[in-house]
Amino acid sequence: MAAAEPAARKRRPKGHFAAGAGRAKRPRGAGRQLEAGMRGILITCNMNERKCVGEAYSLLGEYGDLLYGPEQFSDHEERLSGSDREEDEDDVEAALKKEVGQIRASTEQKLRRFQSVESGANNVVFIRTQGIEPENLVHHILKDMHTTKKKKTRVILRMLPISGTCKAFMEDMKKYTETFFEPWFKAPNKGTFQIVYKARNNSHMSREEVIKELAGIVGSLNPENKVDLNNPQYTVVVEIIKTVCCLSVVRDYVLFRKYNLQEVVKSNKEDTQQNPSNLTEEQNSEVVKAKTEEEEKSSKGVKEENKNQNERESEPKGNDALTV
Repeated sequence: MAAAEPAARKRRPKGHFAAGAGRAKRPRGAGRQLEAGMRGILITCNMNERKCVGEAYSLLGEYGDLLYGPEQFSDHEERLSGSDREEDEDDVEAALKKEVGQIRASTEQKLRRFQSVESGANNVVFIRTQGIEPENLVHHILKDMHTTKKKKTRVILRMLPISGTCKAFMEDMKKYTETFFEPWFKAPNKGTFQIVYKARNNSHMSREEVIKELAGIVGSLNPENKVDLNNPQYTVVVEIIKTVCCLSVVRDYVLFRKYNLQEVVKSNKEDTQQNPSNLTEEQNSEVVKAKTEEEEKSSKGVKEENKNQNERESEPKGNDALTV
């Protein structure tokens, strides 16, 4: 009997492990993967992806509320939190079915404004957006940070809006970009541009081929579109992760330091020293003027110092004065 008692205590009620599995901690973005057709914001970070997601939600929520107003939630979504408590806990199967049904209903009725999904690459976070324009939101964030020089993140590095996604195969990309590029480059619209390319966990795409093909499509939309690698009006961002191609056309890519949140808040002096091309003609003239004034002051100081030195040398030394 003594041996049977410990065995009896080890037994678990029916459905114990199934219920526990439902409460198990799920990895970030579990069940949600980056795929063609999504729009959102691609964020790079330094090692700490979980903290990066938290920073992204905070920053995007702050500026999202300013541009689009507070996010509205449906009454159905609010009722979900308390209704499942009335379910009989013994009927695990019925509880799981009800939970799945509630999740599907809430997802169909209302998608969150910002939702993290698995990007498919290390140190990369993808925030899917709903009901907003990613390029306008990110540009507003960077413009504000560039103006105020106020640092708002610690682990987020770059924040790139993704206006469209397609399959990462050359034929799919060509077909997709023929219409995707139209708002910026199709006549009568025109502008100078550059293409920046980055591939992660993908080896079947060629950087040179992608840039050549996409540049050709931009040129075919309007022959007046010209390449400018120094300070273009538009930058075509191509980010490939596994079999998904993320695309966007952004403004002020050079001014906002490649959309790097850590670099864009640096002081104007640091920004000028590292990127002189970011200055306007007026700012350049001011810098040249200031530099000229400094050089004049420096030359004046050198002249006065040389004059004083010559006067000291012309005076008789002590020993010379004693000489008869």
